[in-house]
Amino acid sequence: MTLYIDYADEIESLIASEALPAGQRLPSVREVSRRRKLSVSTVLQAYRLLEARGLIDARPRSGYYVSSHGAQYPQRPHSAPMVTPAVASVAVDRSELIHAVLHASRSRALIPLGSAFPDPQLFPFARLRRAVYRGLRDIDPHQSVEDLSPGNAELRRQIAIRYHLDGHTVDPEEIVITHGALEALNLCLQAVTRPGDTVLIESPTFYGALQSIERLGRRAIEIPNDPATGLDLARLRDCLATQRPAACWLMPTFQNPTGALMSAENKRLLVELLCAHEIPLIEDDAYAELYYGTQRPPPAHAFDTTGNVLHCGTFSKCLAPGYRIGWAMPGRFAAQVLRCKLESTLAASLPAQVGLAQYLGGSHYDRHLCELRAELQTRRDRIIDRLHRHLPADIEFTQPEGGYVLWLRLPPDIDARELHRRALAAGVAIAPGVLFSTGNTFAGHVRLNYGHPKTTELDEGIARLGTIIDRWHGPGSASSYPR
Repeated sequence: MTLYIDYADEIESLIASEALPAGQRLPSVREVSRRRKLSVSTVLQAYRLLEARGLIDARPRSGYYVSSHGAQYPQRPHSAPMVTPAVASVAVDRSELIHAVLHASRSRALIPLGSAFPDPQLFPFARLRRAVYRGLRDIDPHQSVEDLSPGNAELRRQIAIRYHLDGHTVDPEEIVITHGALEALNLCLQAVTRPGDTVLIESPTFYGALQSIERLGRRAIEIPNDPATGLDLARLRDCLATQRPAACWLMPTFQNPTGALMSAENKRLLVELLCAHEIPLIEDDAYAELYYGTQRPPPAHAFDTTGNVLHCGTFSKCLAPGYRIGWAMPGRFAAQVLRCKLESTLAASLPAQVGLAQYLGGSHYDRHLCELRAELQTRRDRIIDRLHRHLPADIEFTQPEGGYVLWLRLPPDIDARELHRRALAAGVAIAPGVLFSTGNTFAGHVRLNYGHPKTTELDEGIARLGTIIDRWHGPGSASSYPR
């Protein structure tokens, strides 16, 4: 047996016996190397093996820590059979329900566990403001015309550099700047489908996809999405044997609402399968920068060799919420997407584009991302701790490796919309599962956002949810939520 496996097994035994408790910081690689007379590479291999086993987490600029879900707590995965909606083309009618639920959750007086927005205090707004000021101070008046779609050339160059740093070659000329990722996704959907066409989506899915499909008069086919590993490729193959969707809209990396991450191999297989059937893939990669590991997971776009993937990204989740700057890399559909952009909003905000280009050209972005990822991982660990403390043992939830939302499955007798109503009355906003499907498949699920609430709010919000659930069958319980 090799030295690194010996040392990894030794640490695993200490974790299993709780001699190393959850959250414990491990000695640095160099410290272990010096004390145990092991090479640095041997210690690194051991720590990476422990990471792969799910026992420790690497935190940028901080070190290695014992995972909360790998030690102190028994993991509560989605162990029951995956929910499998019927594979059939259906009309989408979800906007009214989505608007009602979101409107009820907007008050600042509520603990914000229901939104998909991050805590504004996690972002460098002061630096961004200074970057916008510098950019506008030096702006050439002709840029208001030159920076019409596809957008500011320097910003597109900086975005391409980010992909290059992750080993993914992108030509800046491929990039179209948009009003956030949602406009990019909508433009891509318009470019490759027509009214009445069917769009293949994962289930559960981002409710913005449902709203776009409904607004544009398309239909949907839902394919089951595993809460941990992403889209069920076997079910996708079965579907494509009998159905002919015009496009596929997916979020393979830190999916909203489950937090699921498809493996690189499954992304490759997905791209090859859709390419073989000549079905365009619209890839929502909004959460890609918010990974907790050591490397950014490759997008599906990285495996595309034919221009069949329309890749969409944004700064709204990782740097500048409110600036509404996103982008599309539409592959062989670039001309159609650019035409749709010019026919709709013409161009994204020039001050926001110039300011972001200035900021990205500096030295602060990577430092900000490291701090943001570490903070979100800490909040992930904290909500998992509070869920174990305050919720019944038969409630299951995901443990995402990136992003800031998790998916929670309730006991069979609890309806998520009724829980949503009772939670609002208790001052807590949650997102009921029915928002994320065309029907009531996920009436017993809830999405929780751990990236927005402060620590005290997070603790109090989960404690209140636990109290509501504990009292569910008590005297004076409210009537069922109207359907």
